[in-house]
Amino acid sequence: MGGGILYWMYRGFDFQRIEHVLWHEMNWTWMLLSFPFGILAQAFRGWRWRQTLQPVGEHPRTSTSVNAIFLSYAASLVVPRIGEFTRCGVLSRYDGVSFSKALGTVVTERAIDSLLVLVVTGLTLLFQLSVFGTFFDRTGTSIDSLLKQFSLTGYLVTGICGLAVLLLAVLLLRKLPLYNKVKDMFLGIWQGIVSLKDVKNIPLFLFFTLGVWVSYFLHYYLTFFCFSFTEHLGIACALVTFVVGSIAVIVPTPNGAGPWHFAVKTMLILYGVADEQALYFVLIVHTIQTMLVIILGIYAWVALNFTKVRKQSL
Repeated sequence: MGGGILYWMYRGFDFQRIEHVLWHEMNWTWMLLSFPFGILAQAFRGWRWRQTLQPVGEHPRTSTSVNAIFLSYAASLVVPRIGEFTRCGVLSRYDGVSFSKALGTVVTERAIDSLLVLVVTGLTLLFQLSVFGTFFDRTGTSIDSLLKQFSLTGYLVTGICGLAVLLLAVLLLRKLPLYNKVKDMFLGIWQGIVSLKDVKNIPLFLFFTLGVWVSYFLHYYLTFFCFSFTEHLGIACALVTFVVGSIAVIVPTPNGAGPWHFAVKTMLILYGVADEQALYFVLIVHTIQTMLVIILGIYAWVALNFTKVRKQSL
């Protein structure tokens, strides 16, 4: 899907012009200044993850937790969403952390992040309502039309069918020899999910959470100053495009490739950036930031190969 969107966006595009923009029109100082925030965003996530694991009796090393995050983002470039399982596997392999408990804390993390993004999106939508309205009109997106796809009866039937499938799956699992193992796995996941209520230092957890998203935003916002056609747009435009891009990456493509390009490019055009210039921006920024993810993943892989393996807990 992402490849199809990119092909549609860049069909007939003069890619040779990119080289000129990179070396003669782009301010690399600002791009380099954005890199520490890209690294910090992932590091904050690793530190926060280690904190959420402690209430369930798991105490991975800080370095392993951060390297697991680095590696997980790189792995998701190969297979979208595989990174969530990769990082749990790394902690299980090197620090003996229960895979199911680690996965449960990942679910908790994602829920917290989704809530924060939802709040920021709501506030941004409130203050930039006219821009979002134009965006929905230009892209043919209508929330009302999506909600009207089903009638009330349709929702009820779908819910009943889903519940029936779930009950049938439970009944079948109880007949299988692996039932106890599966049950233990889901118990571990549940313990990880509810671990947040027992986190000792809630202010530190909130600091890490805000640190993740502030760092992500600065990693993106500073790239505006790399180009003459975006440096004047201001923080409001950066926040709007950041929010739209964050929503777009929900689509399972490598690092949001395709949906992110389309969403951010469309928003930049609404703020007065020329179509061709918006294409330059999204292609260059996304490519360079993806390269940073790859470099961090390679670093983590090398570092983990020199990491002493702890004895796994049973």
